[in-house]
Amino acid sequence: MHFYNSKLFDVKKLSTRCASLLCGLALISTSLPAIAKVSAEEAARLGKDLTPMGGEMAANAAGTIPTWTGGITAAPGSYKKGAHHSNPFPEDKPLFVISAQNINQYVDQLTPGQKALFKTYPTWKMPVYATRRTASYPTYVYDAAKANATRSELANNGNGVVNAAISIPFPIPQSGLEVVFNHNMRWRGTGIHREVTQVVPTASGEYSPIAFVEDFIFDYGQPQKTIEEVNKTDLLFYFKQKVVAPARLAGSILLVHETIDQVKNPRRAWIYNTGQRRVRRAPQVSYDNPGTASDGMRTNDNFDMFNGSPDRYDWKLVGKKEIFIPYNAYDLHSDKLKYEEIVRPGHINPDHTRYELHRVWVVEGSLKNGMRHLYSKRVFFIDEDTWQIGVADHYDGRGQLWRVAEAHALNYYEVPVPWHTLEVLHDLQARRYLVLGLDNESKMYEFGGKASPSEFTSDALRREGLR
Repeated sequence: MHFYNSKLFDVKKLSTRCASLLCGLALISTSLPAIAKVSAEEAARLGKDLTPMGGEMAANAAGTIPTWTGGITAAPGSYKKGAHHSNPFPEDKPLFVISAQNINQYVDQLTPGQKALFKTYPTWKMPVYATRRTASYPTYVYDAAKANATRSELANNGNGVVNAAISIPFPIPQSGLEVVFNHNMRWRGTGIHREVTQVVPTASGEYSPIAFVEDFIFDYGQPQKTIEEVNKTDLLFYFKQKVVAPARLAGSILLVHETIDQVKNPRRAWIYNTGQRRVRRAPQVSYDNPGTASDGMRTNDNFDMFNGSPDRYDWKLVGKKEIFIPYNAYDLHSDKLKYEEIVRPGHINPDHTRYELHRVWVVEGSLKNGMRHLYSKRVFFIDEDTWQIGVADHYDGRGQLWRVAEAHALNYYEVPVPWHTLEVLHDLQARRYLVLGLDNESKMYEFGGKASPSEFTSDALRREGLR
């Protein structure tokens, strides 16, 4: 069955704005900034029939997706600052479990990639829980989203964004490209220091953990950031990733200055190589070049589900759909689990996962003529409340489904900010998978970070590598 049939979305369930858009544009691919900022009247919907971030405020017709009522606005009493985030819904039990035996009952709420996982791995299952719309942000992030709505525009033939600051640039999107930039530019806090582990298990489930220490400064998301500053610097964030284990890789460091328009201002990246004891520019850290220590199992632009420049694809806004995506993954995030309890042959242990029914934006990227990338097509399913990609289906050069990624999301409620605790990327052809973000045996994230911009220079990288 072709995926994009009349069941993909029900126009009656869309907002009036979205419905008229889909009819008027006939769902054509939009890579040029023909339509950009919205009117003040349209922006006034934010916080009324739309959430402050642009999701539909109301419940769905079936009542299986509830009304958004503000998300998690305070940490539960069981949470202790600095600890792993306790489950705010400890009494929740699965409503049902999707398996290879009953998948036919739920095919309309699954992506092609998810359906392929059931076909590839008979032991795969999806415990489905009551939907809880937990997404929440600080007030100034909501205010910035509303301000951006009437001023943000695509620039440089759709390769960049201008007149945006702090929050998503397009809370009422009018093209697939705007939705992709919402994901790339979504608010993830002001900074973060974290210790995470990546594993690439063999078919038998054996793995060697790769441990990273990572620091971000989200320059674009700073509370006092102005559009004038962003327009001038075009800077999204600083990122530093240091390998701390195993010993054969320890000491290698990647430094990135992430720009918004990477055609006009290409990503600036450096690598400190322990063998050579020197810092080198790393223009290869982009697009479909292999990610750090990934055994070729992920591309650089697979990190955070998708990152970097969208310029190699034509992006089509397909519409909205209700699907099951990983959500409120507090059990998977728990420090009561060991990595060996999560990592299993073929796929992670599904007993620790949680799926919920959510409305997502569906965006399809098709490789442009004359452009090169390992993925000829990628389809993103982007949560309406967070603008985070929940599921991504990737296709090879033959047009065959190749890799399926899922982001197991939760709300880090002490900030508050929605993000994922784990990214899982399945290679259906190799029958292997990669897990990035394991933190169960590590210290918890430090939001706000502890680094300063002066630590994100090539000279600072050299000094750190020599210590």
